[in-house]
Amino acid sequence: MSTNPGLDTTALRALRTPPHDLTLIKARIVNHLETHDGYLALSGGKDSLVVLDLARQVDPNVPVVYFDSGLEYPETYTYLAHLQQLWRLNLDVIPASTALLTILVTDGSWDHRAAEYRTPSIHQALIADPASQAHDLYGPGELWGVRAAESAGRQAAYATALKTHPCTCCPDSTTRKTRHGGLITRTDGTTAYGPIWNWTDDQVWAHIARQQLPLNPVYDKLTAMGAPPGALRISHLIDANHLDHGRIVWLKRGWPDLYERLHELLPRISEHL
Repeated sequence: MSTNPGLDTTALRALRTPPHDLTLIKARIVNHLETHDGYLALSGGKDSLVVLDLARQVDPNVPVVYFDSGLEYPETYTYLAHLQQLWRLNLDVIPASTALLTILVTDGSWDHRAAEYRTPSIHQALIADPASQAHDLYGPGELWGVRAAESAGRQAAYATALKTHPCTCCPDSTTRKTRHGGLITRTDGTTAYGPIWNWTDDQVWAHIARQQLPLNPVYDKLTAMGAPPGALRISHLIDANHLDHGRIVWLKRGWPDLYERLHELLPRISEHL
């Protein structure tokens, strides 16, 4: 980020020409919804916000689902209510089948004093079970903001799905990627499409600046505290992911009361400061 007070980096981002064919992406969103029905998975973060913006341009009433772990930033709940009112979202909040904090306490690995350790499935409680409810309500399709650049696992998943996608219509790999990239069929019957699957962080931020999209205030709070780009993530207050990015440090600095309450139940979080 520039230290020049006269340089508006947000304005510069907004001036960038979109590198992707947004008309084609929106056409694919329309086709996906018409073929699979389903919903848009909103996380409260920047990536799903961009997907929501693109989807609303073709279907303002697209079903939007938020999976509530029960352990989210307070600002995220306020932000969701603001978005729902601002854009009149068709929003459905589905809670985890077991609250995340309950899972972490029960697990025992966050407390050296625990009598035993268990391995409850966070994915089942926070993703699989709520997603099953959402599919029962809206159908087998899903739009999401998952991007390949976020991790090697996500990159591999998209690459494998593209490689195995049945296609006789594309003359070359570039056309194949444009027409079918970002589509994943899961074993539970879900067909998920990530409209921004091959976007970079800069491209996501540029779209947000260009469209002047309302961001979750957690981003501004983390930035004001000096959190580096890798720590600008909207997720649960705590889980086993991205602890190497200083998540507990920023939690303690920005939300000290919440940190202290969590530390009482999960003493080992102090090891990640």
